[in-house]
Amino acid sequence: MLFNSLTFFCFLPIVFVLYWSVRTNLRVQNIFLLFASYVFYGWWDVRFLTLIIASTAVDFILGKIMDTASSSVKRKLLISASMIFNLGLLGVFKYYNFFIENFVVLSDRMGLSTNLVLLKIILPVGISFYTFQTMSYTIDIYRKKLKHTSDFIAFAAFVGYFPQLVAGPIERAAHLLPQLGEIRVFNSTNAANGLRQALWGFFKKVVIADAVAPLVDLAFSNPESYSSLALILGAVLFSIQIYCDFSGYSDIAIGISKLFGIELKQNFRTPYFSRDIGEFWRRWHISLSTWFRDYIYIPLGGSKGSTALKIRNTFAIFLVSGFWHGANWTFIFWGLINAILFLPLMLSKGNRKHLDHATLKDTHKIIWTFTLTTLAWIFFRADSLSEAMDYLQQIIRVHGGLSLTVKPSLLLFITLLIIGDWLGRKNDFALSFLTQGVLSKTAPARIAIYMTLAYLILLYSGGQQTFIYFQF
Repeated sequence: MLFNSLTFFCFLPIVFVLYWSVRTNLRVQNIFLLFASYVFYGWWDVRFLTLIIASTAVDFILGKIMDTASSSVKRKLLISASMIFNLGLLGVFKYYNFFIENFVVLSDRMGLSTNLVLLKIILPVGISFYTFQTMSYTIDIYRKKLKHTSDFIAFAAFVGYFPQLVAGPIERAAHLLPQLGEIRVFNSTNAANGLRQALWGFFKKVVIADAVAPLVDLAFSNPESYSSLALILGAVLFSIQIYCDFSGYSDIAIGISKLFGIELKQNFRTPYFSRDIGEFWRRWHISLSTWFRDYIYIPLGGSKGSTALKIRNTFAIFLVSGFWHGANWTFIFWGLINAILFLPLMLSKGNRKHLDHATLKDTHKIIWTFTLTTLAWIFFRADSLSEAMDYLQQIIRVHGGLSLTVKPSLLLFITLLIIGDWLGRKNDFALSFLTQGVLSKTAPARIAIYMTLAYLILLYSGGQQTFIYFQF
């Protein structure tokens, strides 16, 4: 079920009313929340439910046994079983064909005959997100940082919680499970903030990302036909598209969750106002970046140890991050590029330099970081490494060709995006700046802004394009 669909706009108010009508009975409320989440997820394909239920049941049982096991050997076997099961799901549904195809190519080059069969597999929506969520639960239990929960319904609701189920934020059990174990009280202030955040998310997704998408498709589908300037514009527009699409989803998810009295973690903090690549990765897809930091980077030694180990750990986390995004060499190369860009900062101990918020005097640093990020995004967007290299070659050739026509209205919306994100960069989400300062005392102005955004969303909502990160 898409957030930007008529079905969801019918689904949400029904769930909201029924959810709060049983607020005095926590277990009934969690059962209903779980049921609603499974309806939401099963709307794409009911067969997907078997995987998420299996993942939930396996890690619930393993976590419970692990928490009570006294033998370290038994605990290691149990955490290994959890890793094998979850990574096995990803391996079969997401990476099997990738490995088989590359193995066949390698075998052919070596003169070996292979007869391996590719599988016709439908990638379950959100599998990369909920498997990481359940894995973090068992890993934290193994590390004795978390006690197992005996409430299967609450745990299942944690895994399948519909606002963030298919594209994050990737929640941790230590943050979300306690909220599901307590009676929630409706808070009108939090609900209002949630609506503001969701409104801004819909604006980014429907009004900007979906409008930019056709232009990006034109540029990347046939770069030989477009001028160098058009291709540069296409790359910049993709940077805008993927930000508005993904952070828009996160804003909607976090905002909707506030309607149900549940707080989700912030997933984006205006990443394109970063002053170096290190800051960018602290602000982009925060829940995934911190997941890799806590469960891969730090266990490998992090930034401690010899220079060789630091370099190894940096490349490991970025390459794994790239591969997480998809079974294609383009994503791995994208991760490699980011590792190369990040490495000088790490080695010079400058990766934690910018911990405050950017100011106008940082404009040149912001533009430079955005330029580097945009160049890396070309590999993320291209269908193959050869197509990405061809796209870059067509830019460097400096030649004429077709141009991309950007409507003045789209330029205006992008400008509003930049202004809104800049004014709200110190807050959890952009529109929160409207409740501060002079605007906090001018209700008519705020209402006019909300109504204008809502009107634009309705006006441009005909396409109902899926979210980019659904494919991951």
